[in-house]
Amino acid sequence: MLDTFKMFAAYNQWANNAVYAVARELTPEELNRDCGAFFGSLFGTLSHILVADRVWLRRFTGEGPVHSALNERPYADFAELEAARIAEDRRILEWIDGLTEEAIRGSLTYTPITIPKPITHRFGPAISHFFNHQTHHRGQAHMCLTVLGKPSLSLDLIAFQRLQGTRWL
Repeated sequence: MLDTFKMFAAYNQWANNAVYAVARELTPEELNRDCGAFFGSLFGTLSHILVADRVWLRRFTGEGPVHSALNERPYADFAELEAARIAEDRRILEWIDGLTEEAIRGSLTYTPITIPKPITHRFGPAISHFFNHQTHHRGQAHMCLTVLGKPSLSLDLIAFQRLQGTRWL
């Protein structure tokens, strides 16, 4: 599993870089336009992905910022949001690099933001959810870019694998 999670961490960084590269060219009005995504705008969606990543990584490591709502917008400025995303992706890669197969087989107990009752489940499936959640909402970010008339991005995992060489194939 560890190799798969390392691949997902690298894929996450690659896909975020692609989305942010296009988003960087948008005006503040475009970034904040309600596109019908679950978190409204592209900015809202990208903010949610960052916040959720931080929430999960704090659960996994006990370190990092504390957030109290999944729709928080910790940054008002896109450049600040992008800098935080870059730092968080590095943090994810470093954490995964230090993970062991033994740890993945363990369990995790945490209290969700939305349901203030402790939950315990296996660590490996929680990590799988962490990466799947990013992909889910990045798909919504992609939809926002489409609504805003931006060219379609290829964010498929197989595209990442092919571009990154045989290590991930």
